[in-house]
Amino acid sequence: LAVRFLIAGTLLYAWAAYRGAARPTRRHWIAAALSGGGLLLLGNGGVAWAEERVDSGVVALVVAVMPLWLALLDRQRLSWRALLGLALGFGGVALLVGPGAGSFSWPALVVVFTSLGWAAASLYSRAAPQPAPLLFAAMQMLTGGVLLFVAGALRGELGHLQRPTVSAGEALLYLVVVGSLIGFTAYSWLLRNARMSLIGTYAFVNPVVAVLLGWAFNNEGLSARTLAAGAVIVAGVALIVLAPAYPDRRRASQAAVPVRAR
Repeated sequence: LAVRFLIAGTLLYAWAAYRGAARPTRRHWIAAALSGGGLLLLGNGGVAWAEERVDSGVVALVVAVMPLWLALLDRQRLSWRALLGLALGFGGVALLVGPGAGSFSWPALVVVFTSLGWAAASLYSRAAPQPAPLLFAAMQMLTGGVLLFVAGALRGELGHLQRPTVSAGEALLYLVVVGSLIGFTAYSWLLRNARMSLIGTYAFVNPVVAVLLGWAFNNEGLSARTLAAGAVIVAGVALIVLAPAYPDRRRASQAAVPVRAR
């Protein structure tokens, strides 16, 4: 995981520098480390750790609550539809991984908080001091990749390195190009140029695809409880994403006050 982001970050940084991007400052690197750590170390790293212990479909369903965390952390007043979506979303997670659920485990519960870290880092990235978008995405991947490398070394993963195979190299190439250079860079750009409600729409698709792929290719079971919890979570996310924003009366009243001529 660390190698993937380090390679992609290095390539993107070199491209941005070649295109004449201004040299980033220390404040930019600190912002990249904070956001990159939240997105990659806590978000992707936590999910990768959990998927070694929990079915990928269950992990994807739990990760789908990320837009719910965004709604809570964004510090905006929520409409009744959004509040209902929050209740449904977290209720679905409780049904999926709570006590008495067949899929309950601490790793699945940890994923709930890794999605919180991803959401917090996403919101921080919107207002963080940063240079050109491509350069900042490269810096996030570089700093996040270093943090992932350190975490992996502390877990003793360096002692389990094996000779790479052709299929492993092809998988790494796909993750570097599609997952990092295209996917992560696009997400980083969207954070500064699109509404959070629009960014969160990926949560409609990912869980369904992951559950079906896990069932089709990894022999992961599809219990009635998992399907019901997934439907509740997706419904909650849909209400959050599609709900109209609650009007901020304080800002509206300030905008309505006429400006006196000087």
